[in-house]
Amino acid sequence: MTEVQVVEWLKRAAPSTGRGVVLGIGDDCAIYRARGSSEDLLVTTDQFIEGVHFRSSDSPESIGHRALARGLSDIAAMGGVPRFCLLSLTKPAKYDDRWLKRLYRGLRKLAGRTNTVLAGGDLARGANLACDIVVCGSVRRGRAILRSGAKPGDTIYVSGALGGPASRNYPVRFLEPRLKLGARLRASACIDITDGLALDLHRLCAASGVSARIESIPIVRGATENHALSGGDEYELLFTSSAESPDGIPIGRIEAGEPGRIWLRDTAITPVGHDHFSV
Repeated sequence: MTEVQVVEWLKRAAPSTGRGVVLGIGDDCAIYRARGSSEDLLVTTDQFIEGVHFRSSDSPESIGHRALARGLSDIAAMGGVPRFCLLSLTKPAKYDDRWLKRLYRGLRKLAGRTNTVLAGGDLARGANLACDIVVCGSVRRGRAILRSGAKPGDTIYVSGALGGPASRNYPVRFLEPRLKLGARLRASACIDITDGLALDLHRLCAASGVSARIESIPIVRGATENHALSGGDEYELLFTSSAESPDGIPIGRIEAGEPGRIWLRDTAITPVGHDHFSV
């Protein structure tokens, strides 16, 4: 099964809501709503594994930064603000104490800048470095932006140019999660681009029961349209709105049609992107 198929199977296999959980499997974050609270809690988790998500030659500061930034990007996609994080870390013996402290320095610097408290986690030793981040945020009750709200006629926007991480010789970035943008968005649906524009737009459309037509894609210098469509690791926001938005670059329009179907101008495309379970 692919990642998408595993997620769909899990959604059918067991309930993922109840006991205060009002949104479970299938969006950027789960939503927990305490009785009588004016806020909803957003909870997300992300793995960050050596040889899969980053190279062993990457600086420890960038690894710590990016491990947290991935979770913060999910909070941004739901329109929330971060509260705290938990980091579970598996460390190989080849990395010494000084290297470890540099990793935490990178994480703590971003945490301080985004008012995210490092509240705990777990430590273990293993063959490969792995970070498992849990981030909790909040949003006004009932105001989270979901993947499932796009409507035919909505304009599709992205928050920046795409394709950089997949293009050759693109430098490792201290990516900045779009928290300020997410918190002020007035969008019908939103997702952050982690696995490529085509696949993540497919996920948004499938959740909303609509199709989409892409007319143009803003691309960073040196990248191609294919890099933007299937490269991933962007962490820009992809969102839809029925009104003109000053916060994004318009790339197309939501249409009625087969849920999840993506058109690139006049050609139907397969939503290929990064899938850990695909062959």
